Amino acid sequence: MAATKIRGKHVDIHLWTRPETVEDQAMRQLHNIAALPWTYKHVAVMPDVHYGKGATVGSVIAMRDAVSPAAVGVDIGCGMTAVRTSLRAEDLPDSLSRLRGLLERAVPVGFGQHRATAFTDRDVPDWDTFWRGFEALTPKVKANSAKALHQMGTLGGGNHFIEVCLDTKSQVWVMLHSGSRGIGNLLAQHHIEVARGLAHNQELPDPDLAVFLAKTAEMKAYRHDLFWAQDYARRNRAVMLRLICDVLRTQFPQITFEEPISAHHNYVAEETHFGEEVLVTRKGAIRAGRGDLGIIPGSMGTGSYIVRGLGNPDSFESASHGAGRRMSRNKARKQFTEADLAAQTAGVECRKDAGVVDEIPAAYKDIDEVIRNQEDLVEVVAKLKQVICIKG
Repeated sequence: MAATKIRGKHVDIHLWTRPETVEDQAMRQLHNIAALPWTYKHVAVMPDVHYGKGATVGSVIAMRDAVSPAAVGVDIGCGMTAVRTSLRAEDLPDSLSRLRGLLERAVPVGFGQHRATAFTDRDVPDWDTFWRGFEALTPKVKANSAKALHQMGTLGGGNHFIEVCLDTKSQVWVMLHSGSRGIGNLLAQHHIEVARGLAHNQELPDPDLAVFLAKTAEMKAYRHDLFWAQDYARRNRAVMLRLICDVLRTQFPQITFEEPISAHHNYVAEETHFGEEVLVTRKGAIRAGRGDLGIIPGSMGTGSYIVRGLGNPDSFESASHGAGRRMSRNKARKQFTEADLAAQTAGVECRKDAGVVDEIPAAYKDIDEVIRNQEDLVEVVAKLKQVICIKG
């Protein structure tokens, strides 16, 4: 669908979904973003848009000489990795519970962490150089060095997941979703608070939309910590993928893996759009430049898509990051039961207990409709359906 354009105070809002499907809170946030004097050209709103802290999840915001930490999100660098394997559906055992257990033991979930460091140069090179960068982060996080070290290669909770999936040709894929763990959250919260206290942010419609300005010490400090956290998230997914692949090799010795597809969907990038250099924040959105491969997951019982970007300039060459929530976690817990979760995840080897009822498929938007709404942003490469789903 072509974007629906809504007039904003400073720039317009371009929506890849019907305006009536956007909850009032989220629409107010979009108007707040569109009113900021630093926002460039327009606000691009993805079809999975929903309410978030400061800025909506599912928004792409370009700014001249400024950046808003809340428009990145508190899980800096959160994103997806997927890899197609040589396995086929018939290679998998009839019962997947043992394989799920092996994967859960290899990758700590929830608040779990590794007892010893899990990363090696098999994952991403230059570990020593990367880790020395921790010392240059804001002093506010120095006490969390050991925790950050042992959380490298862990999943976390919430909507983070590891999945084994089948595509429509019965090929087996591995897919995972995670970010920069506790350290990224701490860095984000610190810099959001710093921004809120700056003089130029005192009259904003929402204090959480506070920005850092170019050529200031605060902007320099934020960019340093931000890019380190984005690298942490990328490495975190690489370690988990290696751990998962190691498990699969023990069970299927002949298995091979193709080149992984990996993409952030909570991050900042320096890019050129409409002839100008800008800072682009994608909060719940992936880069979809022409030819870029990306991953758009659905909920734990519905399936996901591998896509290729079409490079649409109006979206700042972006696409959605997933299905997007259609109700809050609290509302989902009140409305649905464990029995509902079991019914909606039938055929998937996964948790079906009260601890993950808030992740029930009905709490999310229809992933197929989300894909249809962005046919001018991406083309579908493969559709996947999970057979194992691991959540924290």
